[in-house]
Amino acid sequence: MGVNNLYLKRASVAGATAVLLGSLVTQPSAVASPAVATAACTMRFQSVTSGGDAAGTSVTATTPPTAKTVPGRHLFSPGSAKLASRWKYDGRTESWVVLGSTLYDAYYGSDEQSGEPFLYLNRVGGGWDKFTMLEQSAAADRSMRYGLRNDGVLFRWTNGWRTVSSYPGFASVKTMALISQTRTYDTFLATTRGGALYTIHIPVTATAKPVVKQVRPSTWQGFESLVAEKCGAQSTLLTAIDKDSGSAYLYAVSHANGAGTVIKSLGKVPGTFKDPVYARYADVDAAPLFGE
Repeated sequence: MGVNNLYLKRASVAGATAVLLGSLVTQPSAVASPAVATAACTMRFQSVTSGGDAAGTSVTATTPPTAKTVPGRHLFSPGSAKLASRWKYDGRTESWVVLGSTLYDAYYGSDEQSGEPFLYLNRVGGGWDKFTMLEQSAAADRSMRYGLRNDGVLFRWTNGWRTVSSYPGFASVKTMALISQTRTYDTFLATTRGGALYTIHIPVTATAKPVVKQVRPSTWQGFESLVAEKCGAQSTLLTAIDKDSGSAYLYAVSHANGAGTVIKSLGKVPGTFKDPVYARYADVDAAPLFGE
């Protein structure tokens, strides 16, 4: 697959400024007890609007939740953005992005000398209009990229894009978000069209198969996007987005343990959330997720 470099100049961006604070714990008990936010954790995510503009949102686990969305720069042609992996910041902002049917390594920022804004799109390959999820997990000296195809096959690429494993059987999945990155496994939290909530535990070993556990049997079918962030040592702050109504809800999720997982609703997130693409935003050296 060839790589093409496109250089596009756009307006400058106002970066997201929230930081992850506090911790999330569960009360010790033999049975599930409510998750309690002991301090106000904050998560960040970036969307791409229907007009192709970036928008950064920070959500804080206060009671009720608070949020701030900052409009960003114009990035892509209107309507072209379909998927994005985590946006990582390291002096520039970078993500794997699907535009139309083509996957790109996209990164943007401002030139250190001139201050001139830039956007680079490095083409990876086509055929991505058939995918409904895209993510990268980089932790513990490894990098793995995931994509869910609309026929229910989950793919994982290692060694760049050269080595691929595939796992069928996920046709019922509606949306999913990465919640754990360790030396030996990755874990996603996924909703189904029927409303169930599952964890999908994927060992790093190439021959191992995913392990699926039900977390909740129903009520999650309304969400089209999930965005997760670490909160405390081993818990998760989760924003669930219903694009149809433009509503988002914040949840505190304990360390995942199947049906024993504690989930506490923290309330509706203020704002309107109808953008086509949402993905986590974090610094490149952010601590790995450890939600399972």
